[in-house]
Amino acid sequence: MNAWIKGRNAALMCMASVFLFSCSNAADRGVEEVLAAPNELAGQTIEHPPLPSPIDKMVIASASAKQAAPNPNEVRITISAAGDVTLGRDENYGYAYSFDEEVKKHGLRYFTKYIEPIFKKDDFTTVNLETTLTTSTRKASKKFRFRGHPSYAKILTYGGIEAVNLANNHTYDYLQRGYNDTIASLKKENIGYFGRTLRLMKTVKGIQVGALGYEGWSNTSTLRKQIANDIRTLRKQGADIILVHFHWGVERSYVPNSTQKALGRFAIDSGADLVVGHHPHVIQGIEEYKGKFIVYSLGNFMFGGNKNPSDKDTFVFQQVFSFQNGKRTAKKEIRVIPFRISSVTTRNNYQPMPLAGGEAARVKRKIVSLSAKIKKPTWTAYEVK
Repeated sequence: MNAWIKGRNAALMCMASVFLFSCSNAADRGVEEVLAAPNELAGQTIEHPPLPSPIDKMVIASASAKQAAPNPNEVRITISAAGDVTLGRDENYGYAYSFDEEVKKHGLRYFTKYIEPIFKKDDFTTVNLETTLTTSTRKASKKFRFRGHPSYAKILTYGGIEAVNLANNHTYDYLQRGYNDTIASLKKENIGYFGRTLRLMKTVKGIQVGALGYEGWSNTSTLRKQIANDIRTLRKQGADIILVHFHWGVERSYVPNSTQKALGRFAIDSGADLVVGHHPHVIQGIEEYKGKFIVYSLGNFMFGGNKNPSDKDTFVFQQVFSFQNGKRTAKKEIRVIPFRISSVTTRNNYQPMPLAGGEAARVKRKIVSLSAKIKKPTWTAYEVK
């Protein structure tokens, strides 16, 4: 008897399972199949959108989970820095093959062909503007005096350059009038500017980015006091990131001197987050100092001051600053992008171009080798592609 009861119960359970499985399959087939039969019998066919199957629901749920994975509270700010930008020429050195002649031949956007894809993807790009943008003819009494037409400021806009350093030895080449005209040209294009006594604060994705610039020829107490005060002022004004430009060093020297190293480290000690330099017209190494970076010389970039420099190597330095819930994280990411100041090798056509393959590797090795002359290049550990 017990065996018969067990057999009967097993059969009932099997039938129930078949019934439930059939119901489940009917539900999975969706409303379309359930409603189609009566409508077809009536000679009408009504299409209904199929309901998602259990597998479809799992896929949708998985996709939603993947979309939600990035932390909505993280903000990433990519800052790019490049070297000397001279939009113009010294008229004593002839018109042929000059920056002005290239403008006449190709137009203003010609110069930014290869930098736009890089700088328009970042969040904040700065360069050293080593020229005046003016029509003034009154010049300073010095050897090299650079001038470009005020309309050349549009090149910065085309190139995705948001701000420029004006603390260098060429912004007064055409005296006060030339300087004032340069400021007016930058304002017209909504290009930020900073340097000497001018401080810049810019809001980027809700993050406050401050920029300062100095001529760092001597490590004086006066300059050190100004640097410390300016950084302190920007912090009080809410700066989350502070970038410092220095125009310093010795022309054509590949190794920073003691003044460069002292001022760069002092700026970091005073609260700067990134220090970049220019003036030598050649590249110098990178130093990681107390967890932050000093880029001693970015070299030339879009440099109208020389029609055919023997060393055309340069690079763009990028750093990504990460914020979580409004607070800076310890995450460090940098990119060192090898460039040549010209898209041709036979002369300078003022069209900076990123390098690839063997040439990119050569310039990268050069940067690492020059960095080793300062100290062990630990910064390479933070590079990302």
